Amino acid sequence: MRRTLLIMGAIFAAFLIVRAIVEVITIHYAHPSSYEHDWGGPSLIGVLLVHCLPGVLAAIALVVVIRRSRSS
Repeated sequence: MRRTLLIMGAIFAAFLIVRAIVEVITIHYAHPSSYEHDWGGPSLIGVLLVHCLPGVLAAIALVVVIRRSRSS
């Protein structure tokens, strides 16, 4: 059961990380109209926080879980 939860968590973390990377790559920084209707809009910082912060937190959590599992 624990192994299944870890695998599902890793898949979800990978999704959030890839989503954050894609958002950073595909956003048009020079054209606010491309992101003003997204979640967190109309400001760029709000859009980046909403779309990228979960990926950053997932990456940190993934590193913590991997370090804990290797140390025990």
